[in-house]
Amino acid sequence: MLVNMCDILKKSREGRYGVVAPNICNEDSARAAIEVAEENKAPLILDVIFSVNPDITLLAKIVKELAEKAEVPVALNLDHGATFEHAMIALRSGFSSIMVDRSSLPYEQNVAEVAELVKIAHSVGVSVEAELGHVGSGEQYEADRNAGLTDPGQAKAYVEATQVDALAIAIGTAHGKYTGTPYLDFELLEKIYKEVEVPLVLHGGSGSGDENLAKATRMGITKVNIGTDLFQAGIDNLVAHHNEINRAHLGYKLMADGYKEKLLHYMKLFNQCGKA
Repeated sequence: MLVNMCDILKKSREGRYGVVAPNICNEDSARAAIEVAEENKAPLILDVIFSVNPDITLLAKIVKELAEKAEVPVALNLDHGATFEHAMIALRSGFSSIMVDRSSLPYEQNVAEVAELVKIAHSVGVSVEAELGHVGSGEQYEADRNAGLTDPGQAKAYVEATQVDALAIAIGTAHGKYTGTPYLDFELLEKIYKEVEVPLVLHGGSGSGDENLAKATRMGITKVNIGTDLFQAGIDNLVAHHNEINRAHLGYKLMADGYKEKLLHYMKLFNQCGKA
């Protein structure tokens, strides 16, 4: 069933478990993710970056239908919505949640733009995730890691000012592949959790380490975004079994199988299986 992301994350926060939010880019990855969720009775959040598909409205239509037929709760979330127009298209396309990412802007401008879109999204029953602090690139980890860490006191004021439903925070993760060793600041996470009452989100889960991510979900992270690891697992499975491909569609199946196996790994790690 298609649900508001808050329905999933509020239960996650109360139960102190995490929910993996896999990035999807097409019908194949959406079907793979939903199949894993149904097989393991796990809630699911599908993250879609606006530019990842040539027709996000058509993709949303397909994924919405898949989600509505699913036997588990599924939220469809716009990931890193960068502009007002992206948010409007996502709302009109039927996304049940949007991320409004203004984390690179000055604080007051971040608050103003997010608050405006929260008011619009809430008026049509859609939840909003936003980011305070800034999760940078794994390729520039040494430079980016400390530059954008989230301030706990500011996080509390930010949530009150914007009325967001979920807050993505920066505690040491990075997007993409790391060039350095990931170091997560759990003391900072603990402080933010005490200050902020809405569900907390962790971006840059790929490559951040199983022990780190499992600990983060036990300490209050409710949603963990995973993209790179899943797609790399799909590619790796395809390469490992390339000699077995005798029909074109088998290549897609091999990639989906690798994606699914890695996704299940994270669902088990975050203790979300059986929580649907």
